[in-house]
Amino acid sequence: MSEVMDNILSGYRGEPVELIPILQRVQKEFTYLPDDAMRRVARFVGVAESRVYAVASFYAQFRFTPTGKNRITVCTGTACHVRGAQRVMEEFERRLDIKDGETTKDLEYTLETAACLGCCGLAPAVVVNETTFGGVTSAKITQILNGEEGASQ
Repeated sequence: MSEVMDNILSGYRGEPVELIPILQRVQKEFTYLPDDAMRRVARFVGVAESRVYAVASFYAQFRFTPTGKNRITVCTGTACHVRGAQRVMEEFERRLDIKDGETTKDLEYTLETAACLGCCGLAPAVVVNETTFGGVTSAKITQILNGEEGASQ
């Protein structure tokens, strides 16, 4: 972790105003904010560890536990809800044996919901990492989890 943190911090001057961008880079690298990394960031930018934790816990974008290699986000907005988002979520939960906000033991998948993904015309919609899938059905969930081509819309 030390070498990765050295690399991340090398692009910054060590000023308190850099705290959020540094935390974003740390999370991008590790998929969450490890305690050791947050302590190192606190020392680097010259603020108390409690300040780093306060900032990180204030913003919903930051996570304190590892996420899966593949983040699955099921839209629960109105259009998706009406077109079966709850069934889609239940199917992912059943197949992955995890609930909303959880990560599989092998760190392969993290399952979460979003109030709206902004693609209502594709309802029900799911985003896996940065790929959007529309009109998600049970058959499409199989394709998504198997990484099959043609699953995205």
